[in-house]
This record gives sequence, C-alpha cells and structure tokens, in this order.
Amino acid sequence: MSELILGISGFYHDSAAALVRDGVPVAAAQEERFSRKRHDPAFPTEAVRYCLDELGASFGDVSAVAYYEDPRLKFRRVLATLVGAAPTGLASFRETLPGWLGPDGKLRTLAAVRRGLESLGRGRVPDIVARRHHESHAASAFFPSPYRSAAVLCVDGVGEWATTTLWHGRDTALTPLAEIRFPHSLGLLYSALTYFCGFKVDSGEYKLMGLAPYGEPRYADLMRERLIDVKPDGSFRLDMRYFAYLRGQVMTGRAFEKLFGGPRRTPEGPLTQREFDLAASVQSVTEDVMLRLARTARERTGESTLCLAGGVALNCVANGKVVRSGIFDEVWIQPAAGDAGGALGAALAVATERGAVRGHVGSGRDAMSGSLLGPAFDDTRIGEYLRSHGIAHRRLDPAVLAEEVAAALAGGKVVGWFQGRMEFGPRALGARSILGDPRDPAMQSAMNLKIKFRESFRPFAPSVLATDVEDYFDLRQESPYMLVVAPVAAARRLPVTETGASGIDLLRVRRSTIPAVTHVDCSARVQTVTPEGNPAYHRLLSAFKARTGCPVLVNTSFNVRGEPIVNSPHDAYTCFMRTDIDLLAMGSFLLHKDEQPPWSEEGDWRADIPLD
Repeated sequence: MSELILGISGFYHDSAAALVRDGVPVAAAQEERFSRKRHDPAFPTEAVRYCLDELGASFGDVSAVAYYEDPRLKFRRVLATLVGAAPTGLASFRETLPGWLGPDGKLRTLAAVRRGLESLGRGRVPDIVARRHHESHAASAFFPSPYRSAAVLCVDGVGEWATTTLWHGRDTALTPLAEIRFPHSLGLLYSALTYFCGFKVDSGEYKLMGLAPYGEPRYADLMRERLIDVKPDGSFRLDMRYFAYLRGQVMTGRAFEKLFGGPRRTPEGPLTQREFDLAASVQSVTEDVMLRLARTARERTGESTLCLAGGVALNCVANGKVVRSGIFDEVWIQPAAGDAGGALGAALAVATERGAVRGHVGSGRDAMSGSLLGPAFDDTRIGEYLRSHGIAHRRLDPAVLAEEVAAALAGGKVVGWFQGRMEFGPRALGARSILGDPRDPAMQSAMNLKIKFRESFRPFAPSVLATDVEDYFDLRQESPYMLVVAPVAAARRLPVTETGASGIDLLRVRRSTIPAVTHVDCSARVQTVTPEGNPAYHRLLSAFKARTGCPVLVNTSFNVRGEPIVNSPHDAYTCFMRTDIDLLAMGSFLLHKDEQPPWSEEGDWRADIPLD
C-alpha cells in the first residue's frame, strides 16, 4: 500500500509544501506562486491544497506530516544569542521574544502547522513531527540523487544551530560527520556583504553573485585577515566584532563601515567600483571555502560523488568551481536547495525512516522529475480561460507550435513559454520561462529593462540541448537545474579588443557568438535539456537549432522584478500584457501581442510590488 508523507516549510522565508509517495517526490510548490507574494513566509495553505489535489488525497491518506526544522531547538539558539549579546542586544531582545513567546509565537510552530492544516477541512490531521533543519537539507540532497552512496554537504545561513554540515549518504542512511555552528556561517557572511552592498538579505544574494564579475577581488585578502579565518579543511570562524546580527536587526555596523571605507550603499542607489570589488571579493572567499569543504568531504567519506543543498548551494558560480575542480567525479545539487526544499527533505527523511526504498537508484536519473513538481494546466483549462476573457489565440499541433515559436525567436521576438507542470525551486527550467535569441547582442539589455524591469547588469542563463553542451560550454556533466556556471567554450568566444571599459560598461563588449547569455567574465549559468526531462522544451530547442544552427536559447524566469514566477494562465497572460513580450505559448495555444484586445488596469501595478 502506498504511503504518503507531507512536508512543510514556513513561517520564516519561502514557505512550501511537498508530498512524497513511497519515498518519491510527487508534488511540491512554494506558497509564493499562489499568493503572489515574493518569498511568502506565511503558512503554505495553497501549496498544501495543491499537493493534496494533485493526488486526489485527504489527510486520511497521509501517514505523517514532517516540519523542516525543530522550533524548540531553534528558540534555544535565539535565546542563547540574545543573552550572549547583553547588554548591547537589549533592544533586539525586546523585539524578538514576543514573536516567540506569544500565543501564536514561533515556539508553538507545530501547533500553528496543525491549525493551518485543519483549516483546509481535509479530515483528521495526522501526527506532525519536526526534523532538524540541516537533516532536511541533507535528505533533500541525497535521497533524490542518482547515487547509491555519496558525500553530502549542506551550507546555508543557519538552521537551529548548524550552518555547515557534512554527511555520508549510503542507501537509505545519512550519517552526520561534521558541523560548524552559529554564529560562524558562510551564508551569513555572504548575506552581510549583500546587505552592505545595498541589496535585500535572503533574496539579493544572487544579485551580488551576478555583480562579482564586474569587479576585482581586491578586498579578498582583507576579508580573510579580518572577517573569516579559514582552515585548510574548510572549517572557519567569523570575527563577530565586524558583524551586527547577534545584537540587532541589521547585518553590519560601524566596524564594517570603517573596514571597507564608508557606509553601506543605499538600496537602489548607484553602484560604484567598491560594490563591484566587494562582490568579487566575497565570491572569491566563498569559492575558496567551498573547494576546501569539498576536498574534506572527499577525504572523510572516500566517495567520488557529492550532493549539495542549503542556500549557499544556490551559488552556481561556486558550484561550477567545485564541478571543474575534479575533486569529485560527479556533483548533484538539489534544485530547491534553499528553505523551500526543506519541506521536501523533511518528508523524504520521514519516508525513508519508515522503510521507503530509493527505487530510482541504478536508473542513471534522479527522482526529482526535472523538478517539474508544481501545478499543470491542460489545454481544456487554458482554452476555457482564453475564450472566457476574449483573448485572441490559435491552437496548434505541438510540432507546429515549436516551429512557429522557433521562427519568432530567430526573428528577434521574445516569447513567454508556459508548458506543463511548474518548476519547484527558484529557477525557471522551460516550464514557466521567458525566451530569447542568445545570438542577439541587444537581447540581454532589452530583456532586463523592457521585460524584467530590473538592473541592467543582471546576466541571463542559457538553455542548451544536452547533446550540444560541450560545443558551447566547458562543462563535462549535465546541469538540468541551472545550478552550475561554466565558461563559454573557446570555440564560441570572440577576440576582445581592450576598450578600457570598467564596471557596467563591460556589458557593451561582445565576447562570444552567444552574447546574450555570456557574462562579462565569459561564463554562463547553464541548463542542459533532454527529451526525457522536458519534451516540449526539447522540441523547441531542436526546432531553433534546425532553423539557426544554434542549440541554445536565453531562458529567464517568467515574471518581472519583485514578483514570483507565474503559476496560472491568468498570471502568464497578465505578465505578457504588462511587458514587451511579443508572443505567449500556453499549452497548444499561441498568442500574438499585436492581436490582443487593449490592456488596461487601475493604477500603476509596479508601485505595489516590493523591490527585492
């Protein structure tokens, strides 16, 4: 008889729900996709509802609910931190404790989870168990991986106490080997620099990573000297005199400002060479630590394969360095490596503990179904939406649709691509994507400024047919989840004449035959696409290659700055009409912007979206 385990993450950042059947992920989604609130921390009511509906299940069919961390252990860490920071942390003490000790405080999170589940009216809620934060990360990394045994490395900000953990995964067992504890955290070091450079903590770290190639790591030695003491085995300690997160609600204070020559950049203020160089420096330090940790993981476990999870595992530049280092033969990264993936990991931990086997091992594939675990809308539902709203459209055979979209892309058009099940995790992987021609030198700036409404320095990622990846990128393994940065292949690079450009002006220098996806350091965040992983997207890439000779497309998430990735046909059509996207392909339907009825809505929609 099948056993269902429901996993929950939430109440802090990026709430999510995941459903596991006999140890296999079958449904997972973040609450933000339904509520339309970026990184929504609320109880994941709609995500849970979706997971149950996907299988036609009630709570009577669910054996247990797994929460992704231990609230009581986390409270002990928070309390110890506040007491340890006395008397300077008194204000923070007063602000923080009510949120933990009140009637609906975080100390009673499991009771809040039960109330949230009961509000769905799906029957009697089963037992709710708490797993530890890093155990959830480790389970999400190893159990769905294609490996029978592997080293498992989890690196993030902080869970209860752990910030970095090393595990040995074998069959259905995960054995903890080593741990670094709060306040010493690579994730929090990176977040401190994110904050200091004027970006939002817990969502702006990827901006800092994208900014790094514009600078030089001239502060890296200073960071190693003053901020972080890194040992040869990758263990580290932070000098807490330079950080403010122990005693307040901000990441850095005056000592940090003095060290780096002035106050933090004002959010939305102009970027200067200091920010470029700070980003390059902390990225360099992060890569160094991750490489040392990877070597230690290899030595301690003797394994030739590595699994990664935790927020720092979303640093695809560092991941690329680990992959290309040759320390491991293969590296597998959980596509929902952040806290949302903790919901899945908690469910997998409980399922495996109850006897679930990893039946996919030996097939050569992971158990994540391409991370396409979210809601799907079939042609019947899409057609009903289009007709009921008087939206102009044509319905096409899948092969014809791919040919027409490929032709439009080759002609310089930008296409919204809404197909099949939505992605679980932060990356658009060809189900909810905005696509463009990577050969067009103007495409990167045009998509950033006219469609995404975001900073011009932000790079775009390429999707490439897996069979052609080595012709375009220096990458010797598949990267289905867009979590590895690799250099553009030498054969695709162009000679660059020294222009004297610096900072954002580096964007204007063409470096390869696919300039729209080539970052200023000649790198790219690569997604490899196979017919098994995403048939519709593979069909489109193949049609584009047949027409142009190029097996690569620009792939960015189907949203605008400050919004979550689109979920429903309504979300997709709204984004299509609000932006300069030229065509929208939803299921079998193709929509042209110039054929649509006039679009109007009250007020300025961008004013209501918080910048991140």
